Amino acid sequence: MAKNVVVKAEKVYGRKKKYSSIKLILSISILVLALVFIVLGVIYKGGKFTITLDKRLSSESGIVIYEDSEIKESKRKLSARDLEFMDNISIDWIPKNIDTESNGSHNGENYIAYTFYIENEGEEAINYWYSIIIDDVIKNVDEAARVMVYLNGDRRVYAKVNSYTNEPEKDTLPFYSKDEAVLEQRKDFKPGDIDKFTIVIWLEGDDPDCIDNILGGEIKMHMEIREEHKEESKNNEKE
Repeated sequence: MAKNVVVKAEKVYGRKKKYSSIKLILSISILVLALVFIVLGVIYKGGKFTITLDKRLSSESGIVIYEDSEIKESKRKLSARDLEFMDNISIDWIPKNIDTESNGSHNGENYIAYTFYIENEGEEAINYWYSIIIDDVIKNVDEAARVMVYLNGDRRVYAKVNSYTNEPEKDTLPFYSKDEAVLEQRKDFKPGDIDKFTIVIWLEGDDPDCIDNILGGEIKMHMEIREEHKEESKNNEKE
């Protein structure tokens, strides 16, 4: 009888030891995953979509940017609110009045939306460039990204060309390059003129490249307002 008790006790002890080992392994795994998540969060999270005004445009040409058309608090850098998670949606889900619904940040559940203004407070008409630069891409999520730009009510949608056909996606303009989604010049910006911009960024669910492989991917962008495009500036320096 005593022998049976010993055997059972050994079995119970063995089970407890096994469960303790499993718990330890699970705890370590959870800790590792948590640390990985935190590291990814630090590296790839918390980067806001920003709009930066070239110093020369600001100081020499009297160009200002602001997000509130009433208060007009001018800054050289504007920042949109973060969006922690972005699921794919259709362009049809974005409000039709997205360009007029609000100033500053007015994100939706699965898209970033930001409205701001550029004003010429100087004494001369100028030309300026605006570009949206791709800072970082994880898991090729740029294949399905969309950038919609409203300039004074005129809408343009930009996307990477189709990876299968190398043709522009339906109803879009192709990204300017691998690192620049948008590059456009605004000509003859006269004294007293005010340009209104609304920028919308989302992942297009109807894009053929919007597949499971991009799950967990991320993309970071920022916008620059410059007197000269960088390549144009380099050419002028050579001359």
